[in-house]
Amino acid sequence: MKKTDASQDSSRGEWAYGLLKKEIAGGIMGPGSRVRENEIAERFGISRTPVREALRRLEAEGLIVHLPHQGAVIAELDHQAVIELYDMRETLEGTAARYAARHASEAEIQDLAEMVESEQDNVGDYNALAQLNKAFHASLYRAGHNRYLLKALLSLSDAMILLGGTTLAVPDRFATAHAEHLEIVKAIAGRDPDRAEAAARTHIRNAQRARLKLLRARLVSEYAETTGPAEY
Repeated sequence: MKKTDASQDSSRGEWAYGLLKKEIAGGIMGPGSRVRENEIAERFGISRTPVREALRRLEAEGLIVHLPHQGAVIAELDHQAVIELYDMRETLEGTAARYAARHASEAEIQDLAEMVESEQDNVGDYNALAQLNKAFHASLYRAGHNRYLLKALLSLSDAMILLGGTTLAVPDRFATAHAEHLEIVKAIAGRDPDRAEAAARTHIRNAQRARLKLLRARLVSEYAETTGPAEY
């Protein structure tokens, strides 16, 4: 293969990777969906080589798994995995908030505050709120100024993609989450590491409870579809 061909495949592979990851995050390719290399190549209008490269990356990140008799599918998080994921988020994000209270610049603190303030302008628009929420947490991670902590948190963010939907759609969750974000920023602005960590941990614990509510609702809905109306 010529160098130019290899370079083009690498570029297309990067493009395919980004697009597939976006489709997984958006629920277009939901948990348990079959991943067929030839179908993706045809849909994207590219050869199978860059698609194969993209799928390898997604598999390395745990977003794609291989199951017996099914082949490659989008990974699915079970109840225990969700518990473990949020428990680790609580630890790492609490640490990020603690570090941010020590190391964040005034510009970074102002950026966090402005993002929280803009949440009120998007009440009811769950897609916009979800994007703002991701931006807030990503900025919080960077404000901690620890590259190893940042790497661990970004790895967890990849796993969060598999959850689908936003907990902000749970009744009353937005108001609570907004107040929690405010408390985190106030603690960081006040250079109070203990308060910042406690606020971040509380925020993630409450997010975990909201996530479990969403999962429970989905399971009830799926069970009802499978079994039909109950008879007494």
